[in-house]
Amino acid sequence: MARPPERADAHAAPPSARLQLVAVTCPTCGHTQPEPRTAYSTVCKQCRQHFRVQSALHPQPEAARPGIQQKHIRCFQCGTELDVAVAATSTMCKRCGTYLDLNDYHIRQTVSRNFRTYGLFVIEEKGYVLNSEAVVGDAVIKGRFIGKLVAERTLEIHATASIKGSFSAGCLVVPVKHHLRWPEPLRCGGADISGELVANLQATGTVRLRATARFFGNVAAGGLVVESGAVFVGAARVGPAQGPQAPDFSLPPGVPSAIG
Repeated sequence: MARPPERADAHAAPPSARLQLVAVTCPTCGHTQPEPRTAYSTVCKQCRQHFRVQSALHPQPEAARPGIQQKHIRCFQCGTELDVAVAATSTMCKRCGTYLDLNDYHIRQTVSRNFRTYGLFVIEEKGYVLNSEAVVGDAVIKGRFIGKLVAERTLEIHATASIKGSFSAGCLVVPVKHHLRWPEPLRCGGADISGELVANLQATGTVRLRATARFFGNVAAGGLVVESGAVFVGAARVGPAQGPQAPDFSLPPGVPSAIG
């Protein structure tokens, strides 16, 4: 009687050797369980989460990715401070649920409305905003504005701007080759002057006069930086505010002002 032919795998390694089981740790809960070395993925027997075996066996440092750029805002309604993505167009206050507009606005024609956004508010040279109350993140004024303007961060004013009403800013910016003349005291958090400013300036923070700056007026500020080449005609009072109330920026009697 002929012997049956031997199976090709008669002398193969036992199943455990064929599978080559290795201990794999779940990245979610830390449970360790045996899995085939060549397996692609599995499910944790403890937390039931799916994970990739090869990633658990050979963890690779995560590729360096630039973090999501964020900006800091405050809720218009309750004042809660929030961090939001720069690319976001809106958000909700996590405390009071108020809708917050983060859109940018570029005004190129005549508009009569109020604005409330933490985005960029730009009035182009042919733009005209009237009878408006605008509270914005950053503002660039090249055209005409009538009303009340509050820029939480920066307010950049060009020589072509015409502003009637009142404005305040976290930082007043006068770009190089531009000028601003304001008959009333300017109050702001700080100032960055590269062009010409004719005004009496009252700042709680630092006023910086760039090398191209020409400043005619008195300044009272928490700090003053005058770069080499800048022109400064006036008097200065520098130092931190005293007490919980708004600091007194008035200059001593007898000190002339550069503003007529």
